[in-house]
Amino acid sequence: MKAADREAFFARLAEINPHPTTELEYTTPFELLIAVMLSAQATDVSVNLATRKLFPVARTPQAIRDLGEERLKAYINRIGLFNSKAKHVIATCDILLREHGGEVPRDRGALESLPGVGRKTANVVLNTAFGEPTMAVDTHIFRVANRTGLAPGKTPLAVEKALLKRIPPHYLKDAHHWLILHGRYTCKARKPLCAACPVRSWCRYKSKTVAKN
Repeated sequence: MKAADREAFFARLAEINPHPTTELEYTTPFELLIAVMLSAQATDVSVNLATRKLFPVARTPQAIRDLGEERLKAYINRIGLFNSKAKHVIATCDILLREHGGEVPRDRGALESLPGVGRKTANVVLNTAFGEPTMAVDTHIFRVANRTGLAPGKTPLAVEKALLKRIPPHYLKDAHHWLILHGRYTCKARKPLCAACPVRSWCRYKSKTVAKN
């Protein structure tokens, strides 16, 4: 995708949704961190259902640590991999209390050192909680980047690096949210809604489809 097309692509997404954000429900960086940790291999809907019950009871590292692993499981047991996630959340709370004064660090290395926190989760927290121009590549963004021709790559890291280079800087802070929402609701895996796609004019996949027809 050419530079002018990338500019038009994101300008259109910005026009449709000027202030995109995550669909996970949170009020603090810590709540976002926990919600993103719980969202691995789970839907935002299922995570929100759990945190709506959990956060009113325990919404700080100390409160969740005091809750304990077994009681935490009772709040998240409808989320996939809840046993390992409960263990990671409790261990993360321990580290936040011991090493960071109970605060979520605004540093990729410190975030990735937390149990259950990988590069994608760290990028989500840095971008959504702290406004950093990072790019968290999940399955939706990986698909959109490759399918549209925006930033093809064979691995999530390769796509992430390509997106950071190719997305116009003034769109980079919000690009993660635009792309994930586009992949979730329009550029779907099995049946992309090309006829209703607002950025189809700049999409390589549309061009291939037309050529086949």
